[in-house]
Amino acid sequence: MAMIRNHLSTIIISILTAAMGVIAAIAFGKMHHPEVLYPSASLTSKGMLSDYFDGITGTNGDTEVYLYDSGVAGGTALLCGGTHANEAASFLSTVVILENLRVTCGRVIIIPRLNNSAFTCSDPMEGFPSSYEIPTKNGTRVFRLGSRVTNPLDQWPDPLVFAQYPSNQQLSGFETRNINRAYPGRPDGTLTEKVAYAIIQIIKKENVNIAFDLHESSPEVPIVNVIVYNEKYEDIAMNAVLGLEMAGLQFSPETSPKNFHGLSHREWGDYTNAIPFLMETSNPSMGRLRGETNVDLVLRGDCDNYKKAKETGALRIAYREETGEPIEHRVGRHIMGFIELINSYNYYYPEMQIVVENLPDYDMIMENGVGEYLKN
Repeated sequence: MAMIRNHLSTIIISILTAAMGVIAAIAFGKMHHPEVLYPSASLTSKGMLSDYFDGITGTNGDTEVYLYDSGVAGGTALLCGGTHANEAASFLSTVVILENLRVTCGRVIIIPRLNNSAFTCSDPMEGFPSSYEIPTKNGTRVFRLGSRVTNPLDQWPDPLVFAQYPSNQQLSGFETRNINRAYPGRPDGTLTEKVAYAIIQIIKKENVNIAFDLHESSPEVPIVNVIVYNEKYEDIAMNAVLGLEMAGLQFSPETSPKNFHGLSHREWGDYTNAIPFLMETSNPSMGRLRGETNVDLVLRGDCDNYKKAKETGALRIAYREETGEPIEHRVGRHIMGFIELINSYNYYYPEMQIVVENLPDYDMIMENGVGEYLKN
């Protein structure tokens, strides 16, 4: 009798183990299928990044490219989200713009998942949730929360030391999979370098005039809530910062360091004719002082540890004690930064205007929530 019970137990455990394996395999497979996005009616065409460099065709580095062409002669803007796939507001801001945008002069190109490979994995040992949900008027939408770097299944092993091309600047080997250390990239390099090279190609081939790279940072990082600009375009940055202050939003202008290579705000400006800007918002789920890293922290941005740190005054942090750093605040800042920088660009380049409309402003997003401006 005991043998029969043991045999049945073994069978049951085997079945449960197999079922858990199937569930895990399905979940793992879903990570390689990007969420469906719903471009506004102004979308002109949709392509792939590999259209500009076929060296990434068929890889997880390839990603969607959305073009909005007004049909009226003007300039071209490139908006990139998802450089680091664990920075939720970076991706969500581009989605809100993509799903509401109307362009009445010039063109706007949007790449919501710049490092698509990073959306197919998570950061080991960080405890990030794999996804988060945003309620909308017509149901709930689920979005991936990925990794800071390219999936190791797509690029491995990391070297002990990463030598950035072509500067030979040396960084931790982990940074070899960080696309924001890989520009200008190279066609025969790693997957990350190939994707960086493809971004440079799209900027050149589409004659991009102004380009945006959206990010989030830990509250304790010195460069947070900033607009980083290439020194050649200081006037545009300062004019935009003034416009944002008049709207009640404070952004710190920061010049791109000349001796820190591989970053978009440095290399896009040095290797192309585009005017590049990088924006950072404060995200407690990215910080070292955070507690449990759950969906609530990613979306509400409310963290007792950061409240205590703010109260002590011993640490310079960008954290709002009363409300935290909710996703609405972070997405609203990115969208307003995008709008004001384009307005500033138009002031200095009136012959190459880019006119964008139908985007929610900061107050609208704070009042109604991000989901109000997402389709389903």
